[in-house]
Amino acid sequence: MGRKFRLNHLLTVLIIFSVLLSCRRHNDNPGQGKTFYPAEVFVMGADLSYVNQILEHNGVYRDSGKTEDPYIIFRQYGTNVVRFRLFHNPVWTKEVYTPEGSKMYNDFEDVKEGIRRAKAADMKVCLDFHYSDTWADPSKQQKPAAWESLSLTVLRDSLYNYTFSTLQKLGQSGLMPDYVQPGNEINPGFLLPEGARWNNNEGNMIYLLNGAINAIRDAGNQNIIKPKIIIHIAQPENADSWLNGLAQKGLTDYDFIGLSYYYIWSTVPLDELSNYISNLRSKYLKDVLIMETAYPWTTENADNYGNIINTYKLTDRYPATEQGQFDYLKSLTGEIIEGGGKGIFYWEPAWITSDMKDLWGTGSAWDCNTFFDFTGNTLKGINYMTQKYNVK
Repeated sequence: MGRKFRLNHLLTVLIIFSVLLSCRRHNDNPGQGKTFYPAEVFVMGADLSYVNQILEHNGVYRDSGKTEDPYIIFRQYGTNVVRFRLFHNPVWTKEVYTPEGSKMYNDFEDVKEGIRRAKAADMKVCLDFHYSDTWADPSKQQKPAAWESLSLTVLRDSLYNYTFSTLQKLGQSGLMPDYVQPGNEINPGFLLPEGARWNNNEGNMIYLLNGAINAIRDAGNQNIIKPKIIIHIAQPENADSWLNGLAQKGLTDYDFIGLSYYYIWSTVPLDELSNYISNLRSKYLKDVLIMETAYPWTTENADNYGNIINTYKLTDRYPATEQGQFDYLKSLTGEIIEGGGKGIFYWEPAWITSDMKDLWGTGSAWDCNTFFDFTGNTLKGINYMTQKYNVK
C-alpha cells in the first residue's frame, strides 16, 4: 500500500510538473528554448514580397538541409506578421523577362496568393499600398499611370475606390489584412505632385491620405478584421519633422507610426533608437513599429547582381557574420522594446539568389542580408525572433 501511495504521489508530481512546463508565457516553448510572441504582444514581422516570384524562378529554401515551404519556415522561427507590397499595375514585372513572363508580381493576384499562404501558416498580414505602378520610397512617389491626369478631387475618389475595392475583395475571400499602410515611406508625400508633404501643401496631402484611411476603415467595417493603419516614414530622424503639425490639420485617424531603420542610411545610432521611439510615442500618442530593417551576415555575393551593403558602417561589435547579424537584431529588438515600440519587420529576409529578375538585375541584391545562406539554408539570424525579451 505504501509503495502504491508513493508511486501515485510521484505520478501526481510528474503530471503537475508537466502541466507547469506546458504553461507558456507568450506561447513560449520550453522544450525548444524559444519564445513565440503573439502579434498583439509584439510584432515579429517579415516582408516576403518577393517569395512567390522566387519560388517560381528556381529559388529553393531549406531548413537543416531539407527543402521547406518558406512560409512555414518563417512561422516556425517566430514570424507572426507577413508584409506584402502592392503595386497598382506593375506590367514591368513580367516585361523584364525574355521571353516576356506570363504573369505580374506584386499585383493584386500575387499579393492575394501571398496573403493566403501566410494566413494558412497562422500568420497575420500587413498590406503595403505603394500607390504606384512601381517602387514608391523617399526618392520617388510616382502616381499610377492610370491616374496621371486626374484632378485632385477625382484622384481622391480613385484612391478611395481602389483602396476600398482591394480590401473588400480580400475580405470577401477571407483574406482581410490585419495591418494596412496607405503609402510606403512617404517622406516627400505620395501621389506626387498633388500629395506632396512640403511647400505648404499639407492640406492636399492630408485630403488624399484621409481618403485612403477612410477606405480602410469602411472596408474594415464590413469585416470581422478591422485593419490597423500605419503611417510609414523612412528613418527615425525624419519622423518628428514630418508629423509635426499634421494632427492639427486633420491627420489623426491612424494607429501606428511606422519607421524604416537601416544602418546604411540612418544617422541614428542603434543605442539611441529607443529615445526616438519614446519621444514619438509621447508627442503623438501613437504606438510605433519598425517597418523595415536589415543587417548583413556576409560581405560576399552569391551572384552577379551587386549587393546593397555598406561595409564602412559596420562595427566590430556587429561584424557581417551569422553571429553579428543575430547579435545586431537582438540588440535592435531590445532597443525597440525599451522605447515602448510594438514590433519589428525585417525587409526581404528571403530575397535569396534565383532566376528572378527585376529592373536592375537577375538574382538578388540582398543575398548578403537574408536569413538564408547561398544554398538556401536558414542562418542563425532568423532565431532573433524567438529570443526572450522584456516585452512591456
